[in-house]
Amino acid sequence: MGPALAVASLCGIGRLRPAPGTWASVAVLPAALLGPWWCLGLGVSFALLGFWAVSRLPEAREDPGWVVADEASGQCLALAALPAGASFWWVLAGFALFRLLDILKPGPVGWADRMEGSLGVMLDDVLAGLMAAGLLGLGWLAAGAA
Repeated sequence: MGPALAVASLCGIGRLRPAPGTWASVAVLPAALLGPWWCLGLGVSFALLGFWAVSRLPEAREDPGWVVADEASGQCLALAALPAGASFWWVLAGFALFRLLDILKPGPVGWADRMEGSLGVMLDDVLAGLMAAGLLGLGWLAAGAA
């Protein structure tokens, strides 16, 4: 497995069935233990590396199911809204929100999903992650958990 394929498939996690995007999201959930700055850094890193990888793999530019670096990025960005030490339930909420937005593709997520090429492959999940982070942050504030 070459480096671009390893990055795009998250070291083969993208080959797991069913629902490879869900498997990739689950794989990065432990990042929540590192705190928000680590999650943000990982989310940005997965986005940049994923863009690089997809740009080098012509077969990946149509967003096949095995490309899951975008899900890893979006999930980490969603988790970045949580403070260090957030409970399991908040992490689960972040997971559920991100997956829901990634699957339903509302508004800007759907717009990005319709884009062609490497940017479109990565951007829809980045936007879903940012939207999930915003909703998660609002929920955190509304719950008075801050």
